[in-house]
Amino acid sequence: MESFFGFTLPGLEKAIGATGKEKYRARQLYKWIYNQGVFDFDGMTNIPRGLRKIFKDTFSTDLLPIKEALTSKDGSKKFAFSAEDGHIIESILMPEKDRNTLCISTQIGCRMGCRFCVTGRMGFKRNLAVHEIVGQVMAVKEDIKRSSGERITNIVLMGMGEPMDNFDNVAPALDIIRDPLGLDFSYRRITVSSVGLVEGLKMLEPRSAVIAISLNAADDGTRTSIMPINRLYSIGKIIQFVRAFKLPNRARITFEYVLLRGVNDSLDDAKRLAELLKGVKCKINLIPYNESPYIEFKTPEPASIQRFQSYLLDRHFTTIIRDSRGRDICGGCGQLGARYL
Repeated sequence: MESFFGFTLPGLEKAIGATGKEKYRARQLYKWIYNQGVFDFDGMTNIPRGLRKIFKDTFSTDLLPIKEALTSKDGSKKFAFSAEDGHIIESILMPEKDRNTLCISTQIGCRMGCRFCVTGRMGFKRNLAVHEIVGQVMAVKEDIKRSSGERITNIVLMGMGEPMDNFDNVAPALDIIRDPLGLDFSYRRITVSSVGLVEGLKMLEPRSAVIAISLNAADDGTRTSIMPINRLYSIGKIIQFVRAFKLPNRARITFEYVLLRGVNDSLDDAKRLAELLKGVKCKINLIPYNESPYIEFKTPEPASIQRFQSYLLDRHFTTIIRDSRGRDICGGCGQLGARYL
């Protein structure tokens, strides 16, 4: 039996058509399950009883089991899901004034080896399947609907793993998340974060999601020392990609910059970054490093963070200092997967 949450709408139409049944039944199933939250085929009243039985024997609508849910003092909630092979998948829901952002994972572990990232320390275990990526959204959606009646407003693929290293599963998952009959999220409310795997990013359609690139340094020497992937995808290649990428109107590439004390947080670093991004249509997220007992890097002093931001703002870059959420439950940026260590 295959998970329903692994099928795009065209894929489901093909699967149902192969059984000799009408393809439009796929749209009915999408509406019942994604739009109306009905997971029991017996409750799908506009589908003949015999066909409901076939669907029930063919597709599983089981949600990812929540093994653990931890709530941070800042209101964030980290979910640990049990995969069928015993691995743990982690996501974190971050409520703010006007939004509920869900950060989901695309792999168990990561092979990029960024020195400041706890997830990278655990090594690479495996890619997540389409139904496991979509399944995180579905499980959290149902959990908060029951507990508070609220809904997820934004999705970021910034959890465990590198999305572009699992492109074959991430792309169809994005299709399901965006599909009007599926989870129906605008691409403007979906962000895909990458260390800069340019070949994967080139395959993304401009309206697949907002792109965020983890830059973290403005010179190759520094970036390579903290992000080994820079040997393959240098800063120059990333900027070349960004300048050539055809963005939708009013859209911008986001650059993420994790500030590490004494490594990339000086005023000279800010100057190099401003020079590098001159003329690039972008915004910059500054992320003060979330310290971990497993890694030697430290959070910069608040004055250094403010000085860095001020320099960029004075040069008319949209620059935001991103609040760290869920640090007390190991849910902050770069902290997911700590349980494996």
